Amino acid sequence: MTEFLIKHFIKNYEDVDKVSVRTSYGVLSSMVGIFCNIFLFVVKAAIGFVMHSVSVMADAFNNLSDAGSSIISFVGVKVAEKPADEDHPFGHGRAEYIAALVVSFLVIQVGFTFLKDSIGKIKSPEILNFQIVSVIILLLSIGVKLWLGIFNRKLGKKIDSKVMMAVFTDSMGDVITTSATILSIIFYAITDINIDGIIGVGVSLVVMWAGIEIARDTLEPLIGTGIDPELYKKIKEMVESYEGVVGTHDLIVHNYGPNRSMASIHAEVPNNVDIEYSHEIIDKIERDAQEKLGVFLVAHMDPVETENAEILKIKSQVHMSLLSIDKDCSIHDFRMVEGQKQINLIFDMVVPIVYSETQRNQIKNDLIRTLKEIDPRYECVITMEHSFLSDKKE
Repeated sequence: MTEFLIKHFIKNYEDVDKVSVRTSYGVLSSMVGIFCNIFLFVVKAAIGFVMHSVSVMADAFNNLSDAGSSIISFVGVKVAEKPADEDHPFGHGRAEYIAALVVSFLVIQVGFTFLKDSIGKIKSPEILNFQIVSVIILLLSIGVKLWLGIFNRKLGKKIDSKVMMAVFTDSMGDVITTSATILSIIFYAITDINIDGIIGVGVSLVVMWAGIEIARDTLEPLIGTGIDPELYKKIKEMVESYEGVVGTHDLIVHNYGPNRSMASIHAEVPNNVDIEYSHEIIDKIERDAQEKLGVFLVAHMDPVETENAEILKIKSQVHMSLLSIDKDCSIHDFRMVEGQKQINLIFDMVVPIVYSETQRNQIKNDLIRTLKEIDPRYECVITMEHSFLSDKKE
């Protein structure tokens, strides 16, 4: 069914990197979500009214909030489609994240409202009107929400959408809460004990937790996350594949919405090569990054020594000494200034971001001491920094 809808309602559905195709996926997800959730709201609200069940009513209004969420998602993906303008030179892609954040607040609000109602039902329980047809309809509801969740999960994975994955999480929460509601009804029919209010509390807490999870997932890209390891590898390998580039470091990626990224990288070039030649290579790298990876890349040239045997030997000493202290650290931008009584070793040292200031200073001091043992003339000028990769290890 999912593939049928994709093929019949999304033009060029395989070209998921295009903004227009991505928007079509978002519109399809929203329209299907609106239809399914309004249908479920009407059915559940009618059942809840007839049965005097607060847990069923909570479930019904949760579906109504889901329909509202689908509308907000629709608005979000349409706004995200807008191109860059004078006020927003990087486009409007983050509107999708904002839409998902609004959805999370709606889910939390619905859960909190029915938490209060459920507590009231515990204090003053009402008689439930058990009907087997109601249970059957609720079972059908579970089937619809399960399909809707899987539908959004498939679409979300195809286009890497936070909103659709949030809808998937919410739908799975609905499956759990509706199942709990059915349990309370059947339990009442068998034992004549009304646990509707207690189940309602559980349903409300699950709904609220789902909203919190959605908020957390969508806040991360808005606040700023580390570089995705796969994207890191693609950019690094692409830049280093060009003749005339001997290494890279200091890769930073800024996310301005799905498939909208700006990056900067330091490309190491031999210091004995004509600067105009190296600059031509850097320009080509920047153009190709936009065409091949869809990333607006700014590359900075770093001239490095590739022939002086003495400098390369000392650089290797520094590198191996650091590895012996901590294999998760590395160096770059190595320079050497030799005098009569001392040799200045100037370089940047990259340490894992999770290291404390104490750990960083300990590694730095250990390295300085180790190098002094190799040659007392070594004087280190070290700039400490950390990687922006999301993994702890590069």
